[in-house]
Amino acid sequence: MRVLVVGLGVQGQKRRSVAGDEVVGIVDPFHKDAQYSVIQDVPLDIYDAALLCIPDDPKIEIIEYLLAKSKHVLVEKPLFAACASDLLRIKELAEKNRTACYTAYNHRFEPHFVRMREIISSERLGRIYSVRIFYGNGTARLVRESAWRDQGASVLTDLGSHLLDTLSFWFGRNFTDFSIHSANCFENLAIDHVNFGVNANPLIQLEATLLSWRNHFYCDLFAEHGSAHITSLCKWGPSSFVLRDRKLPSGRPDEESITLIQSDLTWLAEYKYFKELCKKGVNNIDNDIWINDTLTNLSANLNSKKG
Repeated sequence: MRVLVVGLGVQGQKRRSVAGDEVVGIVDPFHKDAQYSVIQDVPLDIYDAALLCIPDDPKIEIIEYLLAKSKHVLVEKPLFAACASDLLRIKELAEKNRTACYTAYNHRFEPHFVRMREIISSERLGRIYSVRIFYGNGTARLVRESAWRDQGASVLTDLGSHLLDTLSFWFGRNFTDFSIHSANCFENLAIDHVNFGVNANPLIQLEATLLSWRNHFYCDLFAEHGSAHITSLCKWGPSSFVLRDRKLPSGRPDEESITLIQSDLTWLAEYKYFKELCKKGVNNIDNDIWINDTLTNLSANLNSKKG
């Protein structure tokens, strides 16, 4: 497959490295390695797909252009729209032209995320009571030094979109009526720490922060017959998965533990997945619509919860 990399920042560099010899052009108005300043300047006959590593504002317009030209699209998360009709229009265009339009959430390809999904779908743990997920990095100062990033919902949309996609990956899009529990601007003008969730079946508790000076992720899932736990991501390693079988009436559970120390393979796995989607001409825009609606509703309630 012949691909363009559009936007050669940090994410674009990663995408270019993974796609390797399949990259036939770079589009970036500022980078010295780019052959083109705008996507419209690229001859249509030299590429099949584009990897969009660009800010949020121009995403909709560029995606529409590409899909109208029957080009496949991978776009870095999140894919937001001020009007829900924009995402519906993109979905209709992708389906009409049988083109793949995939929003990248590479954590789906973390081995322990896949393992958690398998455990949940197997129903081995019985009824799931609660899921608690924490996602933190230490980028508050970097965000503060960027005028276009240090505004609005910030961490809620940036890391919160990952958390919502993880729920979608594990449980499907079965949750509504999320609410903000707390939102704070400890160091930034924008939200840099947020707790949100939904009192559903199971109970969902989510926390995202830019103030975790060592990058960290964990998930605790508690259920009728035991529990499952993820600690860290492979890119921050070591990453562990622990499965515990409950003892009745009480006692120390039997435990299975897997720890991985390896490089981050999610980018390559995701690119291979995207190429399969291109062969089938399918999209994941329904997921974007659910995430967009959820975060739009949560963002509207931020001011009342700011600490």
